Formats: sequence, structure tokens, C-alpha cells
Amino acid sequence: MRIAVVTERREGERRVALTPDAVTRLKGQGIDVLVHAGAGTGASLPDEAYAEAGAEVVADEADLLGRADALVTVGRPEQDWIDGLRRGAILVGLAVVIFWGTFFPLI
Repeated sequence: MRIAVVTERREGERRVALTPDAVTRLKGQGIDVLVHAGAGTGASLPDEAYAEAGAEVVADEADLLGRADALVTVGRPEQDWIDGLRRGAILVGLAVVIFWGTFFPLI
């Protein structure tokens, strides 16, 4: 299993889907983690911290997506992220529908 973490694009978004600590735990379970270069910058988590935790830091987003078995995001996934995933890949992220000013999570 290979999990990928992207750099969130929404304006003002500083969070990242996985911390280096989470990477360490996943690696301990035999799960590989790919982290897009700069993904943790907004949360003050440098690429070096991810690499030290055992993640592979990947500069090319398309390469990262194409190699992922699962993609984790903080916010709503961008369409090009979804399009870039291989058939059968898993997407774990937040999806919200706004209906008449009210938020309803998609289930």
C-alpha cells in the first residue's frame, strides 16, 4: 500500500493530511508514504521531517498521484487530483455540499 499526501491548494489552507509522526506509524505498519514536496510547509513541517520519518518526498505531483494506491487530503479534493489517480485508487478527503447556505457532508 502506498499513501500519497498532496499540497493543499485552497487559499489560506495551512494544514497537511499527515504529519511526520503519522508517517512513522504508517511505515511501522508496512505502508509506504509519498509526500508532495512542500506539502507541510504551511504547517511548519519541512520536507526533511517527512524524509526522516520514512516518507519519499516527491517533487512532481503527477508522478505522486500516478503512483498512489490511496490519496489523503485535508480539504475537498481538486478534480485534477482525482483525474491523476490510477483506477482503483482510494481517495480519503473531505467532501461538502452547500445547499441553500447550509453545509451537508457527502456520505
